[in-house]
Amino acid sequence: MELLFCRLCRRWKSHDAFYRAIGTRSGRRTECAACNLAYKAARYQANPYPARQRTQDWRRDNPERFAATRARFIATGGKALADRRSHLKRKFGLTVEEYDAMLEEQGGGCVLCGHPGYAEIALHVDHDHATGRVRGLLCVCCNNGLGQFKENPELLRAAARYVETHGASPDGGARGRR
Repeated sequence: MELLFCRLCRRWKSHDAFYRAIGTRSGRRTECAACNLAYKAARYQANPYPARQRTQDWRRDNPERFAATRARFIATGGKALADRRSHLKRKFGLTVEEYDAMLEEQGGGCVLCGHPGYAEIALHVDHDHATGRVRGLLCVCCNNGLGQFKENPELLRAAARYVETHGASPDGGARGRR
């Protein structure tokens, strides 16, 4: 296990005790998470004027610069990437890199049917609703199918038996009335 040195508490700690940081050699911040939180708390005590309020004040005082910066952020795809990062992290605890690694591990498509998904709709992160554990990436159809069967294995097996008993057309479509 790789150890990193915290510049604030001057101790060697495990790699996991540090927040991620893009642009550093180790990929982690130079202070451990505990020291980082303590530093932020002390900084807030020294200046309780919230950062959000400072940002809102700047936006109000500089509307043209804010509009130009926001337009550039959206035009370069920064907003879409930021939204994706935020959604994956908030909802599933995944980074974009972890999502991409899962997708590659699955062969670039849905874990059930292999469909690669669509450019405008990424594969859905399938997770156990009881535990929150991520299971894999699914296309829209497979994700909706699991949802329609309430993720109940017995219902899914019954549906499979039904289709096998009554036959299915080779193309997977409806066969019409007999």
